[in-house]
Amino acid sequence: MVCEKCEKKLGKVIVPDKWKEGASNTTEGGGRKINENKLLSKKNRWTPYGTTKCIICKQQVHQDGKYCHTCAYSKGVCAMCGKQVLDTKFYKQSNV
Repeated sequence: MVCEKCEKKLGKVIVPDKWKEGASNTTEGGGRKINENKLLSKKNRWTPYGTTKCIICKQQVHQDGKYCHTCAYSKGVCAMCGKQVLDTKFYKQSNV
């Protein structure tokens, strides 16, 4: 759960580039080289688990933010900026 301001910062859906001139998954136009070993190339690769961790539970966060989804919902705060989004005073939640 994120606030309205942070919705613009959310990452894009993981979809390959469209097959067009200059796309990173094409072989023509300076794109991917033929028979290129991706493990040996020095390009910045996407890491699925990232490096950011939740402030509360130290679990890895999938996008740039302060809280994981579980902790953000239980506290009622925005996962990215920590702003109070909803009041969880009368919610019946466990202490986990």
